Amino acid sequence: DYELCEEWEHLYRVPREDLINLHREHLLHLLEMGNTEKALQLLQRIEDPGVCLAISEQSLDQHPNLAASHFLADYLTAHFYASLTTARRNEIQALYIGSKMLLTLPELSRVNYVHLSSRPLLMLEQLLMNVKVDWVALAVQTLHQLLAGQEIGFTVEDIDSLLSKYAEKALNFPFTLKEKRS
Repeated sequence: DYELCEEWEHLYRVPREDLINLHREHLLHLLEMGNTEKALQLLQRIEDPGVCLAISEQSLDQHPNLAASHFLADYLTAHFYASLTTARRNEIQALYIGSKMLLTLPELSRVNYVHLSSRPLLMLEQLLMNVKVDWVALAVQTLHQLLAGQEIGFTVEDIDSLLSKYAEKALNFPFTLKEKRS
């Protein structure tokens, strides 16, 4: 049906907003089916960069599944970096990094942290609070790789500070040990 609508669009003039809605729904459908190659082909067929940007941003704002969010954040950063405001750019890059962090977690546990995908530092803090040390190690390694040369509102120093804070709390004993007397 989407392909038929796309052919119809070539024959008749379709209002811009309807065109954006059609392609957005088609893109989300392809991404939900896991077909990123066809999704990329769809985006490449769109001739107007403004329409392509609107479709991509609106699709991302629909909060699709993890893989779709990761794909859209990567696509927007790669193709429309200069067209985005600094705040929006930081938001999209944070979502990209957060989704990448989620992909390092065991699949069954991702559901517990998916709501934090756009806030990677908060996700890291939640992992620390839940004492998921092995997961934290993978997440920190991923963050260090992804943050190299990027500006997204936090830095490697912020990560190190958070780790130091929780390491200090782990060593803080609120009580004193009493000596046992015989």
